Amino acid sequence: MGTSPSLPPPPLRLPPTDPTRQTGKLPRDPAPPPTSSPASPREGIADAAMASTSSKHAKHRRIGEDDDEEEEAEEELGRFDDFTIASSWERFISEIEAICRQWLADGSKILMQKGAETVPSFENLYMVKRELKHGKRVYCMEYHFRKSAKGKYSYWDDDTHSTQLSFGVDEFLIIAPLSASGVVLDDPESTKLLSSVAIALSNCASNWPAFVPVHDPSRKAYIGIQNMGTVFTRRFEADRIGSQVPIRLMHLEGLHELFLSKFVLSSTDFPAKVKVNFSMKLTYRTPEHDYDHEETLDSEATESIPESEVASQPRKQWDDDCPWAEWYSAEDPIKGFELTTIWGEKMFEESFEMAEVENASSFDADSWLLQPVVSPYMVDDSIGKFVGFASQLHLLVNAFESSAEAQFLEDFVADNSGQDNSKSSVAVPPPSVIDRVMKDLFNDEAGNSNYVEAENKYGRALKGAPSDSLFAQFCLHALWFGNCNIRAIAVLWIDFVREIRWCWEESERLPRMKTTSSIDLSACVIHQKLQMLAICIERKKPLNRKKDTDDAHKEKTSNSMAPDKIRKGSAGAVPSMMLINTFQEMHAPYTQDAPLMTEDMHEERLHAAEAFGNAVGLSGQLERDILSSDMSAFKAANPDAAFEDFIRWHSPGDWVSEDKSDGNPAWPPKGRLSQRMSEHGNMWRKIWNDAPALPVSEQKSLLDSVREGEKVVHYLETLRPQQLLEQMVCTAFKSSADILNKTTYGGFKLMKTKMDQLYATMASTLRSLQGKSDTSDLAGDLKRLCQVFEHIEKLLIFAASVHRKLIDAPRLAQSIFTDYFNYYLPKMGTSLESICYEKEFTTKEKVGMLEREAVSSLFRPPTANQSWRKVLSMGNLLNGHEPVQREIVFSVLEKLSNGHYSSPTPLSTDEQIETHRMYISGTSNDLWVALSVTSWD
Repeated sequence: MGTSPSLPPPPLRLPPTDPTRQTGKLPRDPAPPPTSSPASPREGIADAAMASTSSKHAKHRRIGEDDDEEEEAEEELGRFDDFTIASSWERFISEIEAICRQWLADGSKILMQKGAETVPSFENLYMVKRELKHGKRVYCMEYHFRKSAKGKYSYWDDDTHSTQLSFGVDEFLIIAPLSASGVVLDDPESTKLLSSVAIALSNCASNWPAFVPVHDPSRKAYIGIQNMGTVFTRRFEADRIGSQVPIRLMHLEGLHELFLSKFVLSSTDFPAKVKVNFSMKLTYRTPEHDYDHEETLDSEATESIPESEVASQPRKQWDDDCPWAEWYSAEDPIKGFELTTIWGEKMFEESFEMAEVENASSFDADSWLLQPVVSPYMVDDSIGKFVGFASQLHLLVNAFESSAEAQFLEDFVADNSGQDNSKSSVAVPPPSVIDRVMKDLFNDEAGNSNYVEAENKYGRALKGAPSDSLFAQFCLHALWFGNCNIRAIAVLWIDFVREIRWCWEESERLPRMKTTSSIDLSACVIHQKLQMLAICIERKKPLNRKKDTDDAHKEKTSNSMAPDKIRKGSAGAVPSMMLINTFQEMHAPYTQDAPLMTEDMHEERLHAAEAFGNAVGLSGQLERDILSSDMSAFKAANPDAAFEDFIRWHSPGDWVSEDKSDGNPAWPPKGRLSQRMSEHGNMWRKIWNDAPALPVSEQKSLLDSVREGEKVVHYLETLRPQQLLEQMVCTAFKSSADILNKTTYGGFKLMKTKMDQLYATMASTLRSLQGKSDTSDLAGDLKRLCQVFEHIEKLLIFAASVHRKLIDAPRLAQSIFTDYFNYYLPKMGTSLESICYEKEFTTKEKVGMLEREAVSSLFRPPTANQSWRKVLSMGNLLNGHEPVQREIVFSVLEKLSNGHYSSPTPLSTDEQIETHRMYISGTSNDLWVALSVTSWD
């Protein structure tokens, strides 16, 4: 195996008779070890690579002296010389060699099976490490390798490690002391350390590059070496200027000249024009968005607004027009965007060409990559840090757990002198807050609610109240009332019921209740009761509309009838139907609605029927009352009607027609009653004979509105705490989900699927509340539901934010959301424990050519106060914004068959090697440079 002449020779393992071992020293003329890092970054990063040979020998002599001192110490202790034992340095090299040989023999697959660690933030990069001891120092050697070979990869890939990018390497070794700083501060030690690794790798016939961190940690300085076979050696150095970057090095032309200065020492070394390969990556970051100035005002309009008024105006939030904004303002999950523009590899010969690149538009870059800057609360999986519906629902579940502690809500409100009511667990907002809540709930401008059930198919399975209804609004207010503790809820409910009673007693319409004549039995019982109360309030008022209708019909028919027979309560003539006994049109009457019953009233009726064993009788009595009311109304609207006329109108199936006319009905109508209506003692005929001729306005109502209204108010006033909280939990979950479901997020399919899953999970979990299960059994399930709700709520807010920011680039918006969704998916378990995952979201999405205009609009032109920064600009401005980071790679390639790096023996190959490479990363006040130089040994 060949050894580079620039490195110290491999450890010698000679017999005791070898004369070179008589003094216990290394051979006199070893090749010089690798160079140390430069003393100052401002003197040039690569100058140390060209350090004098004498300094290298001096450092190497110091290394040999260390071994001398060790052996002399042994002689002083009276020990004999055992020349079969190597020196401590040789043993150190041998240990490194053994470790490297083992890693080489195992290969990446076996190393991964043995527990190689994944390098954080890199999917394809793994690491193994071992600790070594030399003297009193302990070192750690790390081997970084790729899981699988992807072929030739771009160093601008996100999966590229900083060391790979900086020095243009693939797999690599890093050896550093186990200390607080993690770097080698002493030049001789760093040189010796790197020499040891280089010798060990040479003995292994390995071409792994090796690096040693040196100097102060803030400088991020490295020295390194790579054995490239028997011919070439590659040396690496890196250092940083942390402040006062020269203006010349802020521009591409000056950086190009810096690169040339590292190898064009004279005109004879290289041609006048050097072909330099160039590639660049620029990163831009959007400024913090100011929603108050979303629409630019001209100077005259701005000056016309007094300064005091501008200061008093509330600051506009990003989600002001989002459905949840009425209840809380969510922190924008996307703080901004990072745009990466990449210029692919190009070749230049003159420095002035760099100036042209610097002045080029960012639209000329070969590729654009966009990454959202995600808020920390969106990547932190700790439970409870996010404030939204989910966090308040969790507090409501806690109140539900406490609801079984008392039989009456007043017990929670009572002033217990033994408790500290100032504690947050029992705190109640002041009366002024309660007044504001009541005014909002019973606002006259709220009007009749036209709420629409949730479009989600699973929403109908949730037994709550519609989100715009009165009880749903109460539940939503309760979520944000104080800290939603049981005492605060009790105080709010008592005031709420007090307002309900006032509306009932004063016959005032209940706000936020849909005008209807039916009870929605799919809703919760409290909502049904409020529907019943709203109907009762309406029926307490005089039926003026029906009275006026009766008077109109009386005047219309007075000229055509006998004076003692007047139509009453007619809703209009029935088309093509005449009475049997008189040649008069048949009129349809106004009829009473069937008696309204809430769910609990139906249950009470069934229980009573089961108790008395007369379920059929109770149902039959209700039917007889309704039938008698309809017959009385029909008689009032048709004074000369017969029983057969009522059957023809009310139950056409019980009239057998014998009319054979061709569409023009004959009079009198020909036909007969059905068999069941013709039977002797038929109940319908008996009720007809007993029913008086009374219009609806004169009949006794089937629904006793006063009695039923009082029952509703009594139910609300005596409702047990656990019954109230059960219905509040169901309604609050449903209403919160319904509000979120109204969000506009671009119709992302993954988001829609998650919303469907949320409704399905809520329906499954909340169904247990209807089964009257034990409170303690349900609490765990409800808290897990809160966590699921929080995850989906955060995803929905993220979807809304990215959609509105990239509304003109819908494909890009959906791709970014999909990336974040896949990143966030592992966090979406139902465990109550916090699970730590990778904290950073770094996925970038490629921007299409047609999407660049929309992306560039994210970078609003800087204001006048920011224009001074143009003086320090590095160029390549995007809408007036300079890049926050610029990364550049300069390199020179040369063929092996000719030129400076050609072999004395002619080689029949056109293979090229990268002789010089410089990676530069920096801003206007920071510069980091990494240099690699390949030498012929």
